Amino acid sequence: MSVRAALSAATSRLAAVTGTARLDAELLMAQALGVERETLLLHHLEDAAPAVFDALLARRLAHEPVAYITGRRAFWTIELDVGPGVLIPRADSEALIEAAVAHFGSGAPRNILDLGTGPGTLLLAALDQWPDALGTGVEASQEALAYARGNAERLGLAGRAALRLGDWAEGLDGRFDLILCNPPYVEDQAALIPAVVDWEPGIALFGGADGLDHYRALAPQLARLLAPGGIVCLEIGACQEIAVRAIMAAQGFAMESRRDLNGIVRCLVATLDSD
Repeated sequence: MSVRAALSAATSRLAAVTGTARLDAELLMAQALGVERETLLLHHLEDAAPAVFDALLARRLAHEPVAYITGRRAFWTIELDVGPGVLIPRADSEALIEAAVAHFGSGAPRNILDLGTGPGTLLLAALDQWPDALGTGVEASQEALAYARGNAERLGLAGRAALRLGDWAEGLDGRFDLILCNPPYVEDQAALIPAVVDWEPGIALFGGADGLDHYRALAPQLARLLAPGGIVCLEIGACQEIAVRAIMAAQGFAMESRRDLNGIVRCLVATLDSD
């Protein structure tokens, strides 16, 4: 069977599993061929489909995320190694980097903090954006932290990224011009698709009965860590804006909202009123 025919057949089978069936099929085929997706589409559609593609397809049909199967995920201007045990970077989270870029304009933050860095998603994207900045990433999972360290090394950013195991900002000193955070914010009883709930780590997803537990823990810590003139870019779930604003306002923060590509308020940009 040709690559073209195999992609068509796989797309039909994947339609019951994902809303991005064709894209998933192409990414898996590119992985099987050992090429980039663009190269696959331009140069390999008439090749014979490699036998290994069937095994990759079977994994996706069992709801395993494509990013875990390929072992990588693009985010902002970088590509991250990912795997079981880490939250897969989402394009929605790029709203935090976009908000920070808009805030600093032609300037740049000097010191960046990423709380709950996972595989290094926000921190390493920010360090790639601002080549003179230094960053600290804190992560509660040893497994995720190992991915973050590996990604920092591979991207040539290890010399500017201090990565540490920790519970949010407990025991952390210093002041930061930019604080990034994508905390777990899914309600404990929320219904999620199998590719998420059966595969991605619950510790990175769930935030208590109302999804707000981690915001309540974070807000007091953020106030003491933010440098004068600095900002916090905080990811929130859909319909959480009012509640998170109230939590942050109780700690003296003023906030602006930023929307993701789907038009959903995804980021709160917080500053201290005293600034």
